Amino acid sequence: MKARLSKWRLFTILAMVALVLSGCGEPFLSTLQPAGEVAQDQYDLMILSTLIMVLVIIVVVIVYMIAIIRFRRKKGDKTIPKQVEGSHTLEIIWTVIPIILLLILAVPTVTSTFKLADTKAMDKKDADGNREALVINVRANLYWWEFEYPDEKIITSQDLVVPTDQRVYFNVTASDVKHSFWIPAAGGKIDTNVDNVNKFFLEFDGEKAKEAEGLFYGKCAELCGPSHALMDFKVKALPQEEYTAWVEDMKNAGEPEPSSDLAKEGQEIFNNKCLACHAVSPQDGRPEQARTAPNLATFGERNRIAGVLDHNEEELKNWLSDPDQYKPGNKMTGTYGKLTDDEMDALAEYLMGLKVQD
Repeated sequence: MKARLSKWRLFTILAMVALVLSGCGEPFLSTLQPAGEVAQDQYDLMILSTLIMVLVIIVVVIVYMIAIIRFRRKKGDKTIPKQVEGSHTLEIIWTVIPIILLLILAVPTVTSTFKLADTKAMDKKDADGNREALVINVRANLYWWEFEYPDEKIITSQDLVVPTDQRVYFNVTASDVKHSFWIPAAGGKIDTNVDNVNKFFLEFDGEKAKEAEGLFYGKCAELCGPSHALMDFKVKALPQEEYTAWVEDMKNAGEPEPSSDLAKEGQEIFNNKCLACHAVSPQDGRPEQARTAPNLATFGERNRIAGVLDHNEEELKNWLSDPDQYKPGNKMTGTYGKLTDDEMDALAEYLMGLKVQD
């Protein structure tokens, strides 16, 4: 008996801890703190479905308790309780009520589904033939992300930059295996496939972006390989003026100039060993099939190396020494040969200097 009580106490404690922790979250990564139109719609549907579920549970528990307490068999009573089978009233009640509850949930769900699937605006053009909406092509790879702005003719990797308070439309695809594009605070997941393009839109609320200090986190939500859990990316949500300035800087970014003699040596090493896969210009014009590795034009501005390591030269050298140690199964391992310590120092100096904005 004592053992059973101990187990129930442990279960109760774990249940309470789970309930408390389920309310924890950060504004840059939590679906429970929606940061845009899509996320808010989906959050409202979650709340609606949860309320319906809780209501059903409460009603069932009340009916169950009434049946147990009021109609409990008294000691010595051997009579058969009144039977209610064949009651048309009860049959109608327990048929109609679930239908009503399903309709209450289905109508806003279907309405929201059609609303969020409407991407016709991404094809609208003005009198000059320019697209009116902002469109970004997302390409998922093992284990990194590429973001192409086709109308602006710029490309970046790992860091998605978007304006706040306007719809941003996405074409999502994959270059190797199925992945799933997900920014929890901004909206639900969508698959990135190798054989078709999926389309959807998100919107980033300016006030919510301020609360998150302008930075949201994105993830791959499809088990894609041994480093699936490490396939993260950052989303920089900027006010329209700052976003416009970023686009102009990216458009006008020239070939990066080494900042020191050591960085110049690093550039030569990069050109010999890395340039076949990596680009260092945001206006990289190579065809999609040739972009086999992340664009490094803004590498010096990022806050993570390979999406998982602290952004400093020491961690960069660790990554260059053994990429597979940090992201098992990545395609970079073994592609550029062994680097000496001097080459590592020079290459790190060059890469950390790759910036478009100071």
